[in-house]
Amino acid sequence: MMDRLRELLPARLRSDRPVVPVVRLSGVIGAVTPLRPGLTLLGVSRLLQRAFDTRGAKAVALSINSPGGSPVQSHQIYLRIRQLAVEKKLPVLVFVEDVAASGGYMIACAGDEIICDPSSIVGSIGVVGGSFGFGGLIEKLGIERRLYTSGKHKAMLDPFLPENPDDVTRLKSLQSEIHAMFIDLVKRSRGAKLRGDEDELFSGAYWTGQTSISLGLSDSIGDLRSVLRARYGEKVRTPLIAPAAGLLSGIIGRRPAADALAGTAGFSADELISSLEARAIWSRYGF
Repeated sequence: MMDRLRELLPARLRSDRPVVPVVRLSGVIGAVTPLRPGLTLLGVSRLLQRAFDTRGAKAVALSINSPGGSPVQSHQIYLRIRQLAVEKKLPVLVFVEDVAASGGYMIACAGDEIICDPSSIVGSIGVVGGSFGFGGLIEKLGIERRLYTSGKHKAMLDPFLPENPDDVTRLKSLQSEIHAMFIDLVKRSRGAKLRGDEDELFSGAYWTGQTSISLGLSDSIGDLRSVLRARYGEKVRTPLIAPAAGLLSGIIGRRPAADALAGTAGFSADELISSLEARAIWSRYGF
């Protein structure tokens, strides 16, 4: 009788089926545009908490598709995942979609296992920074640059000033510090699984999912549905933990022309530049 009654309950209220909540982490990491922010700790913290708080959860699955971005936000998201995993005593399974590169791979390292597609792009353990030089352009246009600062490094790498070798040296020193932290995180997370020459592993290069396994950067080939069914049974529930779809969020997020550069008329200059930067980050790993 009780079994019959249990079958009549909605799947989410039944305790006889294993549950593995899924959180999708997709996009450039850090602020991209005011109305279309990228992945940040503030934006994903509540989703992660809900996933780890899911009643009866056997594990938490993260579906990652990110080319990287802010090293700070990448590290903070990584730390939050590990904190929750330890607190709730739940394994974390990471599934790589198209890309888990740079900061995206840093977040992937929060998983107890990293599972990818043979053609996924994995790695890019390095630090990159870029700018433009407009000094010659404004000179041709007859524009006079006026800049007032207090502190000799306050205008470091200003794109309207000639490049200063001392500024470049200082920037590379900062990048080296961040890179060393990234390398240490990967070593602590992947441990003895890592194989191959460290100079190559941590050179900023990236590999297909298939090759990343031989290097110890990933663990196996698979897809979320097949792996979770194989491990937890055909009846495993995999609820997607997504942001609440309220009226305001729907209105703000409804920017149909914003996703295609064919419709940039409504963009502010800052939004357009941010969108181009985001596309440049993605295109680094495109084919």
